[in-house]
Amino acid sequence: MHNLEVLNILKNDLNFSEYSLIKLEKFVAFLLKYNKRYNLIAKSTEKSVWTRHVLDAAQILRFLDADRKLVLADLGTGAGFPGVILSIFDKKNNFHVKLYEKSTVKRVFLNQVKLMLNLKYQVLGNVYTENLDADIILCRAFKKLNEIIKISREKMKKDHKIIILKGKNAEFEINKLSLSLNYSYKLERSITDNESRIIIVKVNKNEK
Repeated sequence: MHNLEVLNILKNDLNFSEYSLIKLEKFVAFLLKYNKRYNLIAKSTEKSVWTRHVLDAAQILRFLDADRKLVLADLGTGAGFPGVILSIFDKKNNFHVKLYEKSTVKRVFLNQVKLMLNLKYQVLGNVYTENLDADIILCRAFKKLNEIIKISREKMKKDHKIIILKGKNAEFEINKLSLSLNYSYKLERSITDNESRIIIVKVNKNEK
């Protein structure tokens, strides 16, 4: 997918403003510059960064209500996918985005991006040692599905959703799990890869 095609999807299908697109371009330029010294994203994906990383992260907006106040927890955010992308989109300041990242190098990068682009997200450390409180948990290239469910079960106290960007084995992975009755899920097709899936899990903490 060419960069111009990605930009058209971001603007026309996902409703990024012109101002947000300018911020995305600045973010990508800074990421690629930073990546020369630190391994934030795989070198092999630099040429396809707009499709492989930006659009892949941005498509989560299809499953969020941008007019609602939401607390979003991005686990293992890495270089900020998807959390930074969602924060750039959030022109109405409805999202309280929490970025969980154990790497000090990556946290420094995320804080520099926050200052450079005047964003409002919160940079936190390792999710295993931090408090976790959110309406929606987001995961992209984080842990295996069973570990994500374990974190949800042990650390979250209220009803929530989990949105997980997964590859070709999404259905196989979720079918291997023995989910309790308070977990329900559906699979959505990725717009960046026909064979990849997005797992959306709804969790009712009050149901036994």
